Amino acid sequence: MKGIHPSIASHKLNVFPAARPIRQKIRRFHPDRQRVIQDEINKLLEAGFIREVSYPDWLANVVVVPKKEGKWRVCVDYTNLNNACPKDSFPLPRIDQIVDSTSGQGMLSFLDAFSGYHQIPMSPDDEEKTAFITPHGLYCYKVMPFGLKNAGATYQRLMTKIFKPLIGRSVEVYIDDIVVKSKTREQHILHLQEVFYLLRKYDMKLNPSKCAFGVSAGKFLGFMVSQRGIEVSPDQVKAVMETPPPRNKKELQRLTGKLVALGRFIARFTDELRPFFLAIRKAGTQGWTDNCQNALERIKHCLMHPPILSSPIPKEKLYMYLAVSEWAISAVLFRCPSPKEQKPVYYVSSLADVETRYSKMELTALALRSAAQKLRPYFQAPSDCTETSPFVAFYTNQI
Repeated sequence: MKGIHPSIASHKLNVFPAARPIRQKIRRFHPDRQRVIQDEINKLLEAGFIREVSYPDWLANVVVVPKKEGKWRVCVDYTNLNNACPKDSFPLPRIDQIVDSTSGQGMLSFLDAFSGYHQIPMSPDDEEKTAFITPHGLYCYKVMPFGLKNAGATYQRLMTKIFKPLIGRSVEVYIDDIVVKSKTREQHILHLQEVFYLLRKYDMKLNPSKCAFGVSAGKFLGFMVSQRGIEVSPDQVKAVMETPPPRNKKELQRLTGKLVALGRFIARFTDELRPFFLAIRKAGTQGWTDNCQNALERIKHCLMHPPILSSPIPKEKLYMYLAVSEWAISAVLFRCPSPKEQKPVYYVSSLADVETRYSKMELTALALRSAAQKLRPYFQAPSDCTETSPFVAFYTNQI
């Protein structure tokens, strides 16, 4: 596969000069796992993604992890190499903002690059630093592999470079997630033509079997986006609904993580999660109480009919309700297209720590400040004309 030309993008490790190379000792694998590893090596060799190497300074082990449907994924443990590399601070887009800009569109196309990371070449000077050991030999990557510390930043930099003329207008990109958005079918055809032109220009290949063209809705960055708005992913709801009461602290933390990911869709979310935070402090299952179980049931009930979040409309007024309690401050931003219709845009909630001793009025002011910081991008409309500036009404009311 031809892939991206090195003059356009290549992955450089920039290993710290003082870092001492580490060569991991080979791990032992069951014969069945060895066959899985060898099959993967053969595929990578045939594709031209790896090559054999001798006397490498850095050496990592492969790891075989289970996939869905009983299959296996072969990865490389680059922990030591990653620790010797500085962090690439290239910015990633804010997920909430690009999800907002994707919803409300009449037609969408979701694109998936064919072995996207492997389309970016490694810098020749760094190829052998990616060396890994298997029961059948030593190899290194000629292309950017998964597992490297800054691989995501390198990929995002390339995508930003390729789609720069279209990002924010007809295309949104988050690393390897690409969506083309349009109001109408006619616009969408033109937008796809622009995208395909850029893909051909940079020799970026797509995987047709994983692309969806001209659809009205789809999953994007963990959310369901459509012309109606933003909905919680059914997979996330199913994961919560099927989760039994946790048996230990690790399971409790895992459950809490699943729930935090859904916080945008649940009003006064921090209030609902407070029993979980208290249980974690009490070392897991010993702290799991009836309050925890009741809170979990309330959240499950809410997720049975989660709200459909809307995107702000230019020049349309925005409203915000505030709510305070003993231990939390909350807010909801919403549109009001008609007197009888309220469409939530974003729920926000945060724990109050030492502020729990504040008066009701002080907590309300804190809630306003916290919400204004969290929701700042929604309020950054032009201020030179009152008609284009968002009008925000604040109410100390229950959400």
